[in-house]
Amino acid sequence: MQAVSDKEHGEREHFFGAVKMMTAITLLSRILGLLRDITITSIGASRVTDAFTLAQKIPNLFRRLFGEGALSAAFVPVFTDTVEKEGFEKGKMLFANAMALLGVAMAGLMVVGGVVLAVWGLAFPGNWDRQLALGLTATMLPFSLLICMLALASAALNCRGHFGYPVFAPILQNILMLVAAVVAFKVFRAPRGAPHDVVASQVRWQLYVIAASVTFSGAVQLAGSVYFLRKQGFSLRLKLRPVEPGIKPMLKQMLPMLIGLGFLQISEVINDMIAWTMTATAEHSTMTVFGKVLALPLTEGVLVRVQTAQRLYQFPMGVLAISLGTAIFPLLSRYASRGDMPNLRDALNRAVRLAMMEGLATGLGLFILAEPIMRMLFAWRNFTVSDAAQAAFVLQMYVLGMWAYCSYQMFVRAFYALKDTVTPLKISCALVLPNMAMFVVMLWVPQLGPGAYGVATAVTFSANTLILAYMFRRRVGLFGGRKLAVSVLRSLAACAVMGAVIWPLKGLLAGRSDLLIVAVCVTAGAIAFLVAAKLLRAPEIDELLQSLRKRRRQVE
Repeated sequence: MQAVSDKEHGEREHFFGAVKMMTAITLLSRILGLLRDITITSIGASRVTDAFTLAQKIPNLFRRLFGEGALSAAFVPVFTDTVEKEGFEKGKMLFANAMALLGVAMAGLMVVGGVVLAVWGLAFPGNWDRQLALGLTATMLPFSLLICMLALASAALNCRGHFGYPVFAPILQNILMLVAAVVAFKVFRAPRGAPHDVVASQVRWQLYVIAASVTFSGAVQLAGSVYFLRKQGFSLRLKLRPVEPGIKPMLKQMLPMLIGLGFLQISEVINDMIAWTMTATAEHSTMTVFGKVLALPLTEGVLVRVQTAQRLYQFPMGVLAISLGTAIFPLLSRYASRGDMPNLRDALNRAVRLAMMEGLATGLGLFILAEPIMRMLFAWRNFTVSDAAQAAFVLQMYVLGMWAYCSYQMFVRAFYALKDTVTPLKISCALVLPNMAMFVVMLWVPQLGPGAYGVATAVTFSANTLILAYMFRRRVGLFGGRKLAVSVLRSLAACAVMGAVIWPLKGLLAGRSDLLIVAVCVTAGAIAFLVAAKLLRAPEIDELLQSLRKRRRQVE
């Protein structure tokens, strides 16, 4: 019995230990991604860059559907169950079959997508901005195929306890896009004093080069995953026939998710298209509603500014919350496969406590320091201080739901581990129409405008997370709600101390450089939060300190 207990403890600590490695690599990836975004955003916030932002939504749609959604969520539990019960050889056959079927399906979908874009461009050409958006979308379309194949390969590696390359792969994309942007700026640089149409033409070429680098980076990332799959013993002889028994349960889980997630993700694209049509331009500045002529509520560059805000709130979420969710997913799947609900509930409770602590602390810090951070990072070249101020306001609206974004990742993966992909989707789909209604209405609210993106998202995710927690409790029983509540209260108290330190410091440093303000406030705020949490005896801080001490002893 003791041997079993020790085995379970070691297994759990292996996966939670992987979080630390993944967090470090993800932090590097996010920093490089931030440098990439800073470089691309420096082109400026305009209708041209809005077209590029809108075009990115298609490859991002597939990345979220497959890379972060239906594919990995359906594959991991089935593959884990197959390996647990029938051995790794059977698991390898399942992977080879799944990869072949995915490749054929996605290749067909890409052909259809290319035809649709071509027909759309010929039948409904529209103005220059629509043509640019369609052309950039077509350039990045092959990335959708590559990222889906990479997602399946990464899920297989994660199931074998290999987390390094899957979390490192985005670093390759960030580096390649960053290099492409720098090269494009040098090659397609308009001379000083050039006419506006010449400058605009050069900017479009720059964006096409960056778009091409997105597709190229997908091919490089996939090639790297092939190397590590071989090292892990996977067969890369992809087979369409015979169809493995595990494919049917995968499809059974994946198809409802694809429908639901597709509905959710397409609704986000629709929100962006609504914002695109409600943006005032030289050719189009008003709209008629019920016989009344109204001035359009948004200005050119809105999609770029909103994306900048999204990148900043997603930075800390990706460093810990998504890394944590990715690392514990195979562990939760193992517990679910064994019917070990006590360990599953305990692992989920631990993950949610860590995610909530991060979400509350980073949310408050980003809310207070939104403007100096945005100016420090993005206000250079053609992205103005005014653009940065507007983006900072959107960021403040987004981080109102930071706690929900982080903890949502844990609850969803817990349901996926139970092979229940329908419940989270039903909840999310039920909230889509209220989200879109809030977004459209709030666009017209004075002084809110693009902040509608953040408010609608924060409200929707908060409701979604609370409903998921309630449904999970009904499904598997109590999962330590009292322990979680106490942890949240500790985190809120530590946040209050942090806010009491940051807010006056920000005022005292007003007029100084943004770098100094951010450096001093972040350092002081982090110390204040950690000290307060330690004095409140937060177990999450103790776990972190124990991990650091253990790592130091190993180095010595």
